Amino acid sequence: MHEVSVVSSLVSAVLDELSKYKVTKVNSVTAVIGDLTNLGEEQMSFAYEIVTRGTVLEGSEFIIEHEPIVLSCKSCGHTGPAKVLSDPGFGEHPIPVLACPECGGPVTVVKGQTCAVRSMDIEEEERCSSTGTRRPRRRF
Repeated sequence: MHEVSVVSSLVSAVLDELSKYKVTKVNSVTAVIGDLTNLGEEQMSFAYEIVTRGTVLEGSEFIIEHEPIVLSCKSCGHTGPAKVLSDPGFGEHPIPVLACPECGGPVTVVKGQTCAVRSMDIEEEERCSSTGTRRPRRRF
């Protein structure tokens, strides 16, 4: 279950970034996960819940956005989604064909390998210097 180590790395990176701010609450963390990573959404969500216990991230929503596979053919110039082989035996992970769906030629993967945090919705303790009021929620 490599999802745990991946989520642990993402959480570590998020906590490092959040340490630069006076965060009182994290409402959500949005991650982009490419379909070529073969990371399971349920496993990642479960791992996030466990790994964030006792941190400012505890109780925050973990939102996963999927990045579809996009290939670019070196032979014919076609750019588009990969053909996938699906079978009930493959479970929730269909197998992409990493060849051009048009001519069968070699391809470059353009999208589908990402595993990154896209944004965080946080609340900060900091107060506005001119009015003394709390800052509104912030997304970054």
